[in-house]
Amino acid sequence: MKSRVLIASEPSGDRAALSVELATADYEVTLALDGDAAMKFIATGRIDLVVTDSSLVVEGGVSLVQHLRASWPSLPVIALRGAADLAAAVASARAGVERCLTLPVERGVLLAAVEKALGIRALTDEPSSVRKRVPGLSAASFRGLVGTSPSMQKIYNDAQRVAASRATVLITGESGTGKGELARAIHAMSPRADKPLVDLHCAALAESVLESELFGHEKGSFTGADRRRVGRFELADGGTLFLDEVGEIPPSIQVKLLKVLQERTLERVGGNEPVRVDVRLIAATNRDLSADMKSGRFREDLYYRLNVVNIEMPPLRVRGTDVLLLAQHFLQKFAAENRKTVEGFTERAQNRLLAARWEGNVRALENAIERAVVMCHSARIDEPDIPIEASLEPRGELRVPGASMQELERYAILKTLEAVNGSTSRAAEILGIGTRTIQYRLQAYGMARNRSGAFLIDRLAKAPVEAPDSYSSISRRA
Repeated sequence: MKSRVLIASEPSGDRAALSVELATADYEVTLALDGDAAMKFIATGRIDLVVTDSSLVVEGGVSLVQHLRASWPSLPVIALRGAADLAAAVASARAGVERCLTLPVERGVLLAAVEKALGIRALTDEPSSVRKRVPGLSAASFRGLVGTSPSMQKIYNDAQRVAASRATVLITGESGTGKGELARAIHAMSPRADKPLVDLHCAALAESVLESELFGHEKGSFTGADRRRVGRFELADGGTLFLDEVGEIPPSIQVKLLKVLQERTLERVGGNEPVRVDVRLIAATNRDLSADMKSGRFREDLYYRLNVVNIEMPPLRVRGTDVLLLAQHFLQKFAAENRKTVEGFTERAQNRLLAARWEGNVRALENAIERAVVMCHSARIDEPDIPIEASLEPRGELRVPGASMQELERYAILKTLEAVNGSTSRAAEILGIGTRTIQYRLQAYGMARNRSGAFLIDRLAKAPVEAPDSYSSISRRA
C-alpha cells in the first residue's frame, strides 16, 4: 500500500515540482490549496505525511503547522520555507516539525526527508500496519518478527501461505536474521498450533548424541543407556520439528533423516521396531547447502527433500528503517525488564543505528539495544550509548545531499547487489524494481558476468561513481 502524502501549499512551480517528484517515487499525492482544505483531507484519517508551507494558516489566523502539532501530534510534518525566511524556520522548529526544507528542494533531499519521517512514524504504527498488509495476522503471531520493509512483507506473506500446508520448509539466511522466530511463527499459524513445537540445534551436539536426540534409543543400546529414551521426532508427533543449523548434520545421520522424511517411520538407536511419526519439519541453515551438495558434504536427495519451500531471511543491512522499528521494539522490552524509563532515541542515535552494518543482524542489534538501555542515564538513548562495536558504513563513499539521482541510484543498486552476493533477482525484490532494469543498469556500468551468470562482486566497489554517457538511453529503454 502506498504512503499518502498531502502537499498543502498555494499554487506555485515549487508545489508542482514536489508533487511530480513524490508521485514518481511511488507515493500517493494529494494537493490542498489552503490550510482549511488541508484540514478537511487530514480529518479523513487517510494522510500519512504533510508537506506544507510554513506560512500557511487555517481559519483564525493560526499557522497550519502549529494546528497540526496541537491536533495531530503523531502526524509527521515537513515544513517548506523561502531561502531568506529564517523566522519561518525557527517557528517551524519550535512547533516540532520533522524537517524544515528550503525552497527549491533537491529531489534527493526531499525523498530522504519523506522516507525518514514516515519511518519514524512507523515506530508506533508498525503492529497495525503489519495487520493491514497481512490479513488475519497479529503482531503476536510473529513472536518478535518486526518490520515493514518490502522484503519483510514478502516473508510475512510467504509464511502465511506455507503455514496451512504440511510441506517441509527450509529457512536460509545469515546468522541472527530471525530464522528461529520465523519457524515459530509458521507453526503458530498452522493447523498444528495446538500440538508441540520441538526444536533442536544440530550444531551443538556430537554425532552420537545427535542421533539419540533425533531418533531416541532403546535401553542398553550403549553404555549409560539405562532406559528407553524418546527422541525429538516422537516428541513432535502431530506437531512440528524445527532443526536449526541442519547443514551441520553429519553424513551418517543424513541418511537416517532422509529415511524418516520419506517413510515417516524411524527406528530408535539399538532397536529394530519401526515407529510411525506424523511430523511437519522446518529446517534452517546459514550455510549454502546447494554448494555443500555439489561438494559432496551434503546429500543431494536430502537437500531436495528439505528444500520443498525455501524462505530466505534478508540481512538487516538491506531492511532500511526496519532497524528503527526493531530498535524501538527491543527498547520497550529491555526497559520493562530492567525497570527503567527509557522512551526512545535521539536523532543522533537513530542516525547511528541506520548507519551501522549490523554484521550480526537482528541478534547484534538486540544485544546493542540491551546494553544501551542498561547504560543510558536519560529518558532517551543518545549516540554515545550505542555500542561502538556497531560497525558503521564507510564514510565518504557518497554524499547525500550532494549526489545526483543517477549516482544515488547506481550506489543503491551496487550496494544491494553486494549485500545479496550478486543475485539480481534478490536485489530487484529488495529495491522494488524489475530484474531487467538492474541488468540494463549493470550493462551500462560495464559490469561483467562470471560463468555461473552472477555479476562479479569484486568489481562493484572498484567501479567509478560517474554515470556513463549511455545512462540516459538506458533509462528510457527501462
